[in-house]
Amino acid sequence: MTRIRRGYIARRRRTKIRLFASTFRGAHSRLTRTIIQQKIRALASSHRDRGRQKRNFRRLWITRINAVIREIRVSYSYSMFINDLYKRQLLLNRKILAQIAISNTNCLYTISNEIIK
Repeated sequence: MTRIRRGYIARRRRTKIRLFASTFRGAHSRLTRTIIQQKIRALASSHRDRGRQKRNFRRLWITRINAVIREIRVSYSYSMFINDLYKRQLLLNRKILAQIAISNTNCLYTISNEIIK
């Protein structure tokens, strides 16, 4: 029997998978079966953590706004501040408010005074 040369498709697929896992450590970057398992796990984790990252940043922004608001006024809280923003129909999202709170506290102080009046 003559020797049959195998096709390149399977080898190309494995090479593509190895490129994805090139930064993994140990067998996770060398063994094909382990690479496939790690790839599934990595993609699942990244998908899950994208939602978690949004949650964490929103919590961070709320904490920053609340800290600055409480510094400015003793009896004023974050929830009252946001409620007053909605009543006045000022459309500033929490990310922008947190940036203002960090960079320019006086500006946030002015905003809160305008809302209260």
